[in-house]
Amino acid sequence: MLSAEARTKLREDTYAAYQQYVNGGLAALLKFMGLDVVEDHAQGALVWDVDGNEYLDCLGGYGALSLGHRHPAVVAAVQEQLGRMPMPAKIMLSRPLAEAARMLAEITPGDLQCSFWCNSGAEAVEGALKLARLATGRTRVVAALNAFHGKTMGGLSASGREVFKAPFLPLVPEFSHVPFGDAAALERMVDEQTAAVILEPIQGEAGVIVPPAGYLARARETCDRVGALLIVDEVQTGLGRTGRLFACEWEGVAPDIMTLAKALGGGVLPVGAFIATPKVWEVMLPNPLLHSSTFGGNPLACSAALAAMRAVQEEKLPQRAAELGAYVLGQLQEMAGRHPGTIAEVRGRGLLIGVRFEHEDIAGLVIAGLVQRGILAAYTLNNPTVLRLEPPLVITREQLDRVLIALEEAVAQTAALLGG
Repeated sequence: MLSAEARTKLREDTYAAYQQYVNGGLAALLKFMGLDVVEDHAQGALVWDVDGNEYLDCLGGYGALSLGHRHPAVVAAVQEQLGRMPMPAKIMLSRPLAEAARMLAEITPGDLQCSFWCNSGAEAVEGALKLARLATGRTRVVAALNAFHGKTMGGLSASGREVFKAPFLPLVPEFSHVPFGDAAALERMVDEQTAAVILEPIQGEAGVIVPPAGYLARARETCDRVGALLIVDEVQTGLGRTGRLFACEWEGVAPDIMTLAKALGGGVLPVGAFIATPKVWEVMLPNPLLHSSTFGGNPLACSAALAAMRAVQEEKLPQRAAELGAYVLGQLQEMAGRHPGTIAEVRGRGLLIGVRFEHEDIAGLVIAGLVQRGILAAYTLNNPTVLRLEPPLVITREQLDRVLIALEEAVAQTAALLGG
């Protein structure tokens, strides 16, 4: 282990490099939150910094670490493929890609079958939007206010928060937005010129917003009425996070196109994909290179994805998320009752949980208080009043109890500090 002096120098050098070469604003934000430490290694739901301090990861890579850090099966699959062929020749058939695509078709709902593999959720959304326009011959897309679909130009156009969009105007034209969860507003906006409706089953970055029961089913009916396609963005909710393998299954809805990423890589490699029905995919057949990616579908990524999909099912992680999520939500509801005026609302499904505070300053101080107690957490991107709890699905109940104790202490500490 490094000496105390060497560890101090490592921290200072890393922080200085962030300031000068990465993002000075991000460095300052991490320092304010008490996170100007240097991560060193991790396993399961635990992370250690270079000083040997242990943290319980309740952020989970913003949903990418559903299997936790360094899941043995995923690591082993990647190591085996690394010794065989890390990157593809690109003009031959790839067995890892074929196997991953087959399994994805087997586990996704409805007639979803043909997939394109990429490197991130934003890329998956870009491809899905292109496919929808190509398949329908239409250009209009309807999305939801406060949605988050990535920060590429197409993803931003579908996203619904102006603070991220305004600096990059004009974006891709013919995107319209309606309130999330308002089925009637969606019906009024969608017409015969609409190529697609793109929705998250639960809005994650908006603050973990669960729509009214039947909303996604109504969206499916609305699309069918006018021949528009339904794109369900499962980048954050997919692969067990909400207590079902895919969140759209809570309403028995099968989309025309689904986007995936985050947990698809098993917490080991970045992987994204979009998958569509054969009917929608037909337009890709005449020109199979109309949409492509140099690194998308590489053998390492596909090996990770295949191992991740198997592990999620074999370890029954959706059921685990449902059971643990119900427990945590119940405990948080009781906590909210003990802290009126501080905690405004608790919401979520499975292990995608949001705790909304009365003001974003409270949320920031609570998050800092959690970090002081060895818990990693953050607020949601589109709503800084909401603390997100999105731990690995392999987290234990005992570890969750540790989170709940720390959160209660941080909330009480913050309320006292603010005179609440």
